[in-house]
Amino acid sequence: MNAVLAAFAPLIAPAFVVLGSSVTWLELVAFALSVAMVVCNIRVNVIGWPLAIASSLLYMLLFWSSRLYGDASLQIFFAAVAGWGWWQWLRGTDAQGHALRVRSLGAHGRTSVLVAIAIAWPATALFLHRFTDTDVPWWDAFPTAASVVGQWLLGRKYVENWPVWIVVDVVGAALFAYKGLWLTTLLYLVFVAMAAVGWRSWLATAATMRPAIA
Repeated sequence: MNAVLAAFAPLIAPAFVVLGSSVTWLELVAFALSVAMVVCNIRVNVIGWPLAIASSLLYMLLFWSSRLYGDASLQIFFAAVAGWGWWQWLRGTDAQGHALRVRSLGAHGRTSVLVAIAIAWPATALFLHRFTDTDVPWWDAFPTAASVVGQWLLGRKYVENWPVWIVVDVVGAALFAYKGLWLTTLLYLVFVAMAAVGWRSWLATAATMRPAIA
């Protein structure tokens, strides 16, 4: 990984300084791609998925250089899942064999989401604590674990992906501020507002379609 970071050294070079911390060209480009990606997701536009792949790979490099190994590894996962999500939005079907549509989970599905996060968070934290030199294993682990669930919900067009992203983005913003990644902190605060807009938009869309229970 050090060789990869060295190859991208020009992008990791500081572009400007905010509150005493450098903002790199890498962070600037990833910021722009990420905002465009969420706009596409809100509009249920499939172009959001290739944008997700590109921004995830850039953020992987940024987070690794900041010793946020859980978030860096998550970006590799995101890039892979974005390919899956791209296929799902183009060719995916629901349990009845219909093309995927914006829909809501039932009570059982929402409970399953909470249980999945409750199990994945400590498992991820213990892994990071044991096998990496991160100084914030539990803090780093929560957005890592919850984002995996959120990404699956988004790929399957479930409305509930948006409240998951709101929680992830609030925790992530605090984490990145602690690490001095100020542009990324701003990005995640913007994501909170955009996720709220997405939640409202998808609820309205789902209301016009037949309900899905899971």
